[in-house]
Amino acid sequence: MAGRNGPAEMSAEAFVEALKERASEERTQVDVEEKRRFFRTGNDFLGVRMGQVFALAKEYAALPPGEIDKLLDSTIHEVRVGAVSIMGHQAVARRTSADRRRELYELYLRRIDRIDTWDLVDVSAHKVIGGHLMDGPRDVLYSLARSPKWWERRAAMFSTLWFIRKGQVDDAFALAELLVADDHDLVHKVVGGVLREAGKKDPGRLTGFLDRHAATMPRVMLRTAIERLDPEVRRHYLSLKDA
Repeated sequence: MAGRNGPAEMSAEAFVEALKERASEERTQVDVEEKRRFFRTGNDFLGVRMGQVFALAKEYAALPPGEIDKLLDSTIHEVRVGAVSIMGHQAVARRTSADRRRELYELYLRRIDRIDTWDLVDVSAHKVIGGHLMDGPRDVLYSLARSPKWWERRAAMFSTLWFIRKGQVDDAFALAELLVADDHDLVHKVVGGVLREAGKKDPGRLTGFLDRHAATMPRVMLRTAIERLDPEVRRHYLSLKDA
């Protein structure tokens, strides 16, 4: 039973049990296979809607890092989504200490092998990694961007959204230069999306990037990057790609 300040038992086991209580009894193997294709994972699914997972993660936002670590071991996708969602809630909470934010950041990087689908990355990479690195060296992002694992490259790029929201776009454009010729479509999409957001802060940097790369960058990356530009400008860059 939940107390006034959250669940009475703040543990990984309690979180999983609470999640199972929300599982759909109508889940079928077809549903599972569809979710596996959508999220590109071999994990199992309980059949819990993502909105319910996020709501439960908010209830368990005070879960200690050691318990979050246990959740990341799960082969159930929703459990791991819950784990990274909890990390994100803690990372941005005002009451969270600098030491705890560092602990979450270190946990994220240590267990990044378990944060290996696009949705797991996108839930909290910007909050946990980007938030921690806001006032310090960001070399780790460039190491991640050179990783052979696509989800680590995606995490590097996605993390810069935190900086962009604070008005800093240098790392976003620098990492996009490293990843503009990446061979994975799930990296193409995030690079394009981050370029689009960085372009809102500095349109000139975006058009300069596009002048250099529009003709050769992957089409989905280009289309995503130019979404918010004027129609005539979009047509210009798409014509360079088609030339």
